[in-house]
Amino acid sequence: MNNRKYAIIALFMVQLLYGLNYTFAKIVINENFVKPFAFVVLRVGGATLLFWLTGLFLKREKIDKKDYGTFLLGALFGVAINMLLFLKGLELTTPIHASVIVTITPIIILILSSFFLSEKITKLKVLGVVLGFCGGVLLTLLGKSTRVGDNVPLGNLFIFINAISYSIYIIIIKKLTSKYHPFTLIKWLFLLGLIFVLPFGYAETKEIQWHTFTPYVWLSVVFVVVGATFATYVLNPFALRSLKASTVGVFIYLQPVIAGIFAIVMGVDAISPVKIIAMLLIFSGVYLVTKKPKVLG
Repeated sequence: MNNRKYAIIALFMVQLLYGLNYTFAKIVINENFVKPFAFVVLRVGGATLLFWLTGLFLKREKIDKKDYGTFLLGALFGVAINMLLFLKGLELTTPIHASVIVTITPIIILILSSFFLSEKITKLKVLGVVLGFCGGVLLTLLGKSTRVGDNVPLGNLFIFINAISYSIYIIIIKKLTSKYHPFTLIKWLFLLGLIFVLPFGYAETKEIQWHTFTPYVWLSVVFVVVGATFATYVLNPFALRSLKASTVGVFIYLQPVIAGIFAIVMGVDAISPVKIIAMLLIFSGVYLVTKKPKVLG
């Protein structure tokens, strides 16, 4: 199996973990076990510990001084802004709404990568983005959940800004992925990110009543830290080594499909013919952008 296929598998795993993350995190936050910013501290702090412990068994790399600023920007957009707004937005909106709004990310990445990374826009990539976007719109219109947020429009706005921040992060770290090992890159991004998020979540973290946690809540917290954070942030840079940033971004269209299926399994949504069509559109879009098409013009 070549590196491209491994990268595609890694991307699918990232979206699977993120798709499940919406419901797990939503339950913990909305049942008042952990407030959003406190959850960010747990998420970033726990993952930082895991990254640095794993790094002890790997060859140490020295960071080039000229890359310090890039690392700081990556931590700001990819860890701090991204996670603070995601979990705060998720508190206020529904898992399906949040996962569908995130599907704007490939469009933002496609535009940014054409300007800053000189990636060529191809016919199949454009078609894939259009198909995936159409599927996302269908899920937005039809996706329902019993977990109604307190302020859905505001929550959706936070998730929208979160998607923009994550898109900028993908562009920022693209060149770093070919220069540094994924663990070197991510462990420093998270350490810097932890410094950024602590002022926002410190007070809420002190309010956590650990003794009230049920086994399901513990499982959810561990999943968010280990699966949806540690694993995804390792797999994404690995994928970026072999794939274009815009290709990595379009895989995000899988999130509403996975989040929707999981919501149905958890009893908070129902399947319908139109939703099946929407999911097929999204899968078709992802398939098209993984091909090597002809260049426009």
